[in-house]
Amino acid sequence: MSQQTSEAPQAPRGGLRRRLAVGLGAVGVALAISAGAVVLGGDGQEPAAPLGGAAVIGADVRALETHLKSRPKDDRGWATLGSARVEEARTSGDPAGYPRAADAFERSLKLRREGNDAALAGRAALAAARHDFTGALRDAGQALAVNPYSEQALAVRIDALVELGRYDQALKAAEEADLKRPGIPAFTRLAYVLELRGDTKGASRVLTLAMTSATAPGDIAYVATALGQLTWSQGQYDTALKHCATALRAEPRNIAALECRARTHAAQGKTAEAIREYEAIVARYPLPGQLVALGELYEAAGKDAEARRQYALIGTWASLARAGGVNPDLDTALAAADHGDKAVALKAAQAEWQRRRTVHTADALGWALYRNGRAKDALPYARKATATGYRNAAFLYHLGMVEQAAGAKAPARRSLTRALSLNPGFSPLAPAEIRRTLKNSAKETS
Repeated sequence: MSQQTSEAPQAPRGGLRRRLAVGLGAVGVALAISAGAVVLGGDGQEPAAPLGGAAVIGADVRALETHLKSRPKDDRGWATLGSARVEEARTSGDPAGYPRAADAFERSLKLRREGNDAALAGRAALAAARHDFTGALRDAGQALAVNPYSEQALAVRIDALVELGRYDQALKAAEEADLKRPGIPAFTRLAYVLELRGDTKGASRVLTLAMTSATAPGDIAYVATALGQLTWSQGQYDTALKHCATALRAEPRNIAALECRARTHAAQGKTAEAIREYEAIVARYPLPGQLVALGELYEAAGKDAEARRQYALIGTWASLARAGGVNPDLDTALAAADHGDKAVALKAAQAEWQRRRTVHTADALGWALYRNGRAKDALPYARKATATGYRNAAFLYHLGMVEQAAGAKAPARRSLTRALSLNPGFSPLAPAEIRRTLKNSAKETS
């Protein structure tokens, strides 16, 4: 490990856009990655793709700590340790590692304040993991000012722009990353931006091409899981399971791949199997989304007491997250709206909406308002959430229920029908509510 080296700038290597033009031009594919494309999507998900490249993902935190005991002035070593701690915390779901990561980055910057792009890019990844996307964008920009070819900084900048709802800039950043550092982090982020604007075919093509460049088990698992999640969201469950299986062959303990399979089994109505799989996931990774998924499966199976225990754990996670410097408002808003204190859900959703205005925060705020009996106030937000073309059955379900309560009966029927048509098993509980609502609506109009 060098004390002074930095990630060396590299020349552009062509990128996915060129490969798409060569490989798909014959079939007339017009992926919307041209300079004139407009991105209207956004998201509220964790930045899930590897942020630091294979070196960081594979870094051994304990080995780095041992190394730094003998070489405490290794600024690069401290930056690498910080990134490894971020990745370890992110993949384990334990936010307690984030303060230790922050300490490592500050140690690195104290040793080398100027030109330390590794520490700046790592600090940007840490900010993103804590849902401080404004800070992530700032630090990523500082890192790129030092090293315009930093793969980690290029990736975090895309994530931050998406999470701040600045979708047109996110697309441009993804194109730039594709040109400067083509690889799995750039490809998967480009695919997600396309998906958010409703171009699921384009997203699928990008991910399929990304698979051709994936050789490391972690990359194969990540891209195959992304394909599995995409096909699941479009109701293609058999195809989704094939992608999940590919991911699990590459990395049998990959949490995202395991959840991909469990979610698909749930959508297929294999409730007992999905429960067993989610129980194993939650034992390792007790985050709000997974806890809610398991709780709802318990409810669907008539195990209400077990469901309540899962929902109660979300508050514990939120406390730990805050202690680790993570802002959990979006996660708690979504969970509490359906399974907790509705007033708390609304307060959290409103706070998150003030910080960032994405399709996911719009959906969360609209749903929280609806759950608090304010359907007419909710309607503009529910419509914002679906206005990008993002094909998400849960968003359509929320919109339909809000429209129904606001008196917009015909639009409600269309939205609810679209949700079931797109992804009929998107939730263990919601489809039954949709069918009841549609049945009652039909009686009213007959």
